[in-house]
Amino acid sequence: MKKDGKLYFEIDGKPCYAEEGQSIIDAATENGVFIPSLCHMEGVKPAGSCRICNVKVDGRNMTACTTPVEDGMIVENDIPELTELRKAIVETLFVSGNHHCPTCEKSGNCELQALAYRFQMLVPRFPYKFPEKGVNPRSDQIYHDRNRCILCKRCIRTVTKDGKHVFAYHGRGGEDLHVAIDEELASRLTDEEALEAMENCPVGAILKKERGFEVPIGERKYDHQPIGSEIEN
Repeated sequence: MKKDGKLYFEIDGKPCYAEEGQSIIDAATENGVFIPSLCHMEGVKPAGSCRICNVKVDGRNMTACTTPVEDGMIVENDIPELTELRKAIVETLFVSGNHHCPTCEKSGNCELQALAYRFQMLVPRFPYKFPEKGVNPRSDQIYHDRNRCILCKRCIRTVTKDGKHVFAYHGRGGEDLHVAIDEELASRLTDEEALEAMENCPVGAILKKERGFEVPIGERKYDHQPIGSEIEN
């Protein structure tokens, strides 16, 4: 079923093509199909952390970021079962952190917030925990707010200085697991590197110091077009 050396597969009945070894989520994007995710970044080794990109392959739930396309594969993506699963995950992330959108610098640019709008989240079905996870303002360049962290590992996988990771997991798992910042390395980041770290974070857990509300609320990325609209055709 290959065509011009590319693998043939289907997403919700739509014919699609992919390169050998390409993940479902990256191939879907190239074929104009949006699969939501909060941990995936193209070109970065996938982690499968957030589970929002779950799709059905041959009736089984698989993470689209870690599953390569196979020739003839049949993928289900936009179905009620998966929409409800993704919405439940988004709701869980909201209640397990402290996401006060109206006062957050990332509001309008936040992917978690944008997905909540996409899935029409109103009141979460789960009780809010309001945990005190703490903040770390001691780096010269980065204000690190763990209250908003969703443990997606984007910062761990992408932010380095002098070949060393600026962020890392710390703790023994469960509620003790959190992302820690190396204050010395973070202080040596350039302005461009610190800004990139902020932009890589899908929420407001990493903020570049001395940069706030440069783009007014109402003119930000997701204020006028919903997340995924740049992909879907």
